[in-house]
Amino acid sequence: MGLIKTKEEIEILTEAGFRLAGIVKILAEKVTPGVSTKELDNLAEKLVRDGGDIPSFKGYRPGGAKESYPATLCTSVNDAVVHGVPTDEPLKNGDIIGLDIGLTHRGLIADMAVTVPVGEISEEYKKLITITKESLMHGIKAAVSGNNIGAIGHAIESYVHPFGYGIVEVLGGHGVGHKVHEPPFIPNYGNKTAGPVIQEGMVLALEPMLNLGSPEISLDSDGFTYRTRDGAHSAHFEHTIVITKDGPVILTRL
Repeated sequence: MGLIKTKEEIEILTEAGFRLAGIVKILAEKVTPGVSTKELDNLAEKLVRDGGDIPSFKGYRPGGAKESYPATLCTSVNDAVVHGVPTDEPLKNGDIIGLDIGLTHRGLIADMAVTVPVGEISEEYKKLITITKESLMHGIKAAVSGNNIGAIGHAIESYVHPFGYGIVEVLGGHGVGHKVHEPPFIPNYGNKTAGPVIQEGMVLALEPMLNLGSPEISLDSDGFTYRTRDGAHSAHFEHTIVITKDGPVILTRL
């Protein structure tokens, strides 16, 4: 179970990413005022299992957690940064929601997240979503064989800095494939010469998380949901990519 994936493993992960992207597209289209995050989670699990695959997050126990995650889909609304647990509470017009999901196909895992509007949202929230999405693409462009892992975070930070958003520092991207979280940890800020060297065959999940206010976050009493400490809204985007000799390839492209 090395960091460098074989040709056969990359083929499986390519199919996993394709399937996951299709599911995320459907889920995003179902986000409307009045729908509950539990309804979205139920649909997510049905879509994954109907395809013969397994939800990667359900039953997963991240390091330090007292319990395993109870759902297929992470639903992070407004000031929730990541890992929000689905509930029966309906979404409201003007909310924003992060949808984060992992899919296990033939034993290998792809991971993806998007943040989408609920009904009509403010221009401030639209801009936050757009910049977060664009920052992910800047990070992906820096994920080139021979660069250091730090080049990814440096690219994200350099792009985000002029907008004044808080970049969450205690969470970041990671390797993925055999497990939901594999080395290396990939911060969304920092020195471009820091960290291990990016190599062909690595499969990485890049995921910038940007806050309208402070970068500081705290963990809810549920043991899973991270929120902004100042109550400001947060956005999150994630793609699983593979490093090739010709550059990074997005496996979860919509």
